[in-house]
Amino acid sequence: MKRRTARSSLAALTAVVVGVGLAGCATGSPGPAPVWHGGTAGPTSSASDAATPEPNSAVEVRLAFAGDVHFTGRTLRLLDEPETAFGPIASTLRDADVTLVNLETAVTDRGTPEPKKYHFRAPKTAFAALRAAGVDAVSIANNHILDYGQQGLSDTLDAAAEARYPVFGAGRDAEAAYAPWFTTVRGLRIAVLGMSQVHDLAGSWRATDTRPGVAMAFDPARATAAVRSARAQADLVIVFMHWGIEGNSCPTGEMKTFAGRLSGAGADIVVGAHAHTLLADGWLGRTYVHYGLGNFLWYSTSHSTDSGVLQLVVRGRTVVDSKFVPATVSGNGQPVPATGAGRQRILDKLATAQRCTGLAAKRPE
Repeated sequence: MKRRTARSSLAALTAVVVGVGLAGCATGSPGPAPVWHGGTAGPTSSASDAATPEPNSAVEVRLAFAGDVHFTGRTLRLLDEPETAFGPIASTLRDADVTLVNLETAVTDRGTPEPKKYHFRAPKTAFAALRAAGVDAVSIANNHILDYGQQGLSDTLDAAAEARYPVFGAGRDAEAAYAPWFTTVRGLRIAVLGMSQVHDLAGSWRATDTRPGVAMAFDPARATAAVRSARAQADLVIVFMHWGIEGNSCPTGEMKTFAGRLSGAGADIVVGAHAHTLLADGWLGRTYVHYGLGNFLWYSTSHSTDSGVLQLVVRGRTVVDSKFVPATVSGNGQPVPATGAGRQRILDKLATAQRCTGLAAKRPE
């Protein structure tokens, strides 16, 4: 069970929460020293920790990942009681040292809807629900964070800062959007970046030097530079991607190519969401990749209701164990742990999907 730790500097935390990017960099240089936030490791570390030796490879850190989350339609009412919004799956989320999901919504009650079919937004209590469920930080690099324009994104960043809740993958400019969230767990320094590879409105939604927006994979030089910069400052580098074709359980060539670029730039773990169905995992050299985690806390019965939590154990930079805990999105939108034949069906589905990943089934020795 994870322990919550006090942050020693509200100003430093707010800077990371809203993505003003002390570690972001478009050129690939290490940049300023990161501000580290304690996971289960105790108080916030000092910036000088960035120069400490390699972590003890015998120390194990547990990570958990899940897919798309939002509070709209049937899931909006779950925020009437934020402490229980995620239901029984919360115990699985809390059991990790660091837990991450994709927040598939703007947190705002303002803004103008963008020219697209679906629009998601949520009240500020979304952050209370995420925290209560044991989710430590969220990616907002997705195709819904600007559903209500730059006003909606700005409100989301402000609400996260007010809640002292970490978000990553979008920001007030490109430097902030590509900046990682940093945390330290038992001496392991972790950097987490978020990026999107969804084409819809990508041209107007991408962050630039002068415009708020999302960290996009369509600027591969900047994306890989951000990973290299994180590599220079952290022991473990994670990239949370938003990519894939809705309903397709196989990764596209575009996804595979970009995963290779992330691996080459130094990413240790790449996980993804967006396709509304489960994809599978494997190894790209020494980089662990899971192409798609499906829907998690979800407003609709569209596409697949198969879901779950990915659990990883790392020692240093190496994923030494992986496990997928199957779940089913229930009638109220909460993911409920699957049992019996339902659980086995999801695991069999993942085994089949692994065949089209192009990834190795085992880590290279």
